[in-house]
Amino acid sequence: SRRPYPIPKRMATREQRTLQAEGVPTRVVSLPSWFLFSRQPQRYRDEVLPPIVTARVSVEAGTTAGWTRWTGDRGASVGIDHFGASAPGTVLFEQFGITARAVVTKARGLARNNRSAVSRKGAAMHGFRA
Repeated sequence: SRRPYPIPKRMATREQRTLQAEGVPTRVVSLPSWFLFSRQPQRYRDEVLPPIVTARVSVEAGTTAGWTRWTGDRGASVGIDHFGASAPGTVLFEQFGITARAVVTKARGLARNNRSAVSRKGAAMHGFRA
């Protein structure tokens, strides 16, 4: 069945086009299982998330806890870090800032602060477990 709201991966791919049109090199990486990804050879993980790229934004339709392992200390996360809200997904995403605007704003800020790494390899936006 079709979901009535955009899942974070769709949001990120749409906003990837926005950022690239502004001259911000951007990659979208789907990381549905931290466990399976962490068991891959380091060389593969470095190809997917190049260590030189520190401008990383994760998007999670839930808590952002744990994403620092993949975004690094210089990265950022978009998600909900509290519990108890109940409403349709579109309402919750807007109310709690899981929006395309929030993703683009964080990515732009990281790109400005990490210009040298971004210009070589592209900012990585990742983390879609919705």
